Amino acid sequence: MLEACCMVFLLLFCYQVASAEIHREGHYVAAVYEHRPILNPNPATLTDRRSALELMSRNLYIYEEQVIAAAKQGAQIIVFPEDGIHGFNFTRETIYPYLEFVPCPQSVKWNPCREPHLFSDTEVLQRLSCMALRSKMFLVANIGAKQPCEYNDPLCPPDGRYQFNTDVVFDASGTLVARYRKQNLYFEYAFNTPPEVDHVLFDTPFAGKFGMFTCFDILFYEPAVSLIKKYNVKQVVYPTAWMNQLPLLSAIEFQQAFATAFNINVLAANIHHPTLGMTGSGIYTPLKSFIYHDMESRDGRLIVAEISVMTPEHEPHLESNAGPGKGIEYPHNNFASLPIDDRICNKEQKAHWWVAEKEDKEAPLIFYREMMYDNFTLVLVWGMKGELQVCANTLCCYLSYQRPTISDELYALGVFDGLHTVHGTYYVQVCALVKCGGLSYSTCGQEVTDATALIDFQLGGNFSTSYIFPLLLMSGMKLDFTDHLGWKNNYYFMSKSGPSSGLVTAALYGRWYERD
Repeated sequence: MLEACCMVFLLLFCYQVASAEIHREGHYVAAVYEHRPILNPNPATLTDRRSALELMSRNLYIYEEQVIAAAKQGAQIIVFPEDGIHGFNFTRETIYPYLEFVPCPQSVKWNPCREPHLFSDTEVLQRLSCMALRSKMFLVANIGAKQPCEYNDPLCPPDGRYQFNTDVVFDASGTLVARYRKQNLYFEYAFNTPPEVDHVLFDTPFAGKFGMFTCFDILFYEPAVSLIKKYNVKQVVYPTAWMNQLPLLSAIEFQQAFATAFNINVLAANIHHPTLGMTGSGIYTPLKSFIYHDMESRDGRLIVAEISVMTPEHEPHLESNAGPGKGIEYPHNNFASLPIDDRICNKEQKAHWWVAEKEDKEAPLIFYREMMYDNFTLVLVWGMKGELQVCANTLCCYLSYQRPTISDELYALGVFDGLHTVHGTYYVQVCALVKCGGLSYSTCGQEVTDATALIDFQLGGNFSTSYIFPLLLMSGMKLDFTDHLGWKNNYYFMSKSGPSSGLVTAALYGRWYERD
């Protein structure tokens, strides 16, 4: 039964985190768990509360094991993924037995483990609270929540209740300290959008305040960007159930880009379900990432890492001209002033055009291919070095590149400036250097995970937005960091020299929120 704590969890009574590890000043130990959930095989079929609790208990047992493992490594906070306890693909009616009542922490101080009978339908919250209490760590989890509403509420659903995709946070004493209701739902018909945007913070003794949002929220101004800017947030917890989409939106790729762009720490926990393309979790700082991405394994993974506390003195890259202590360096004096009137500008590129004729006689100078469901304008990247420009609408992308040898691989420089309308509607400006799926230009834009080409590059564009996320994905789904990143005049650039492995994607992913 959910009311009874599992016997294995009693081990935590014999274990004290503080005595096991002395945390360095200015650092904290964080944990995220990529969970392979035990799912209801028939989520569209109605069940009862008892059956729902039995299924959720199986997932909570795994959570308890991971909390114990994280505590043994000195973790002070642990983050679990979106949908990890109850699963997904429910209807509004069939998810109801899985929902809990979550009171507003600002209105009532409540410790579910110590006061289990204060509210009804809170068995899951009680288990989570007890995990936090016995491990003496902060715990972040995602559940489904229900909230009754009045008939005079114009937004109240016909069945008289709201249903929210909800993150909850418990402090080291097991007290509920934060509740966040997901704003940007991703085809989640079982849930409601909250009547008001939640800006949720919670304070910790080891790293100050944390912000919180969920999955699809990361692509929008509200609440993710506004929360970070308004409250100068430097640590973020991020439960997600993210389906990877290459070449620009794999989980680890964008999670790191978000941490880098805002100069913050991001603790991201994803679902592990390779059949659905779901994997990719990590602990991200602006200088280092600890990640897990595995499309072959059937198992989840606990990631524990000690990281520095980010403070408000760290200015975000999005507001600066370059990264800390680094300025933009140009290989040619005129690189940032290449003409933008032409759709493409070739310099040293022309000397290598014979390669294009040899490899793909049908390759046009400029071509169009669908990438990420958007119609990109592209130009092929041939030869050992060169400079390129390609434009779409108001955005012109520039590339300067060189590589020691020519590999049996094809790359393209692409640009998109427009409204993305598939699986969500939002405006993007993108400059992307991508490896193509084969040696024909028709394969450019396909999903690729492996590469051998070692390319030094500088990539930039005259973006109309200041919200630009640097993506750098290497062979084997590994991440790397840029050497230089920032603005010069009206151009935003990133550069990388001496990569350790083959380049899969280098991109500047701009979000023009005002045009959504």
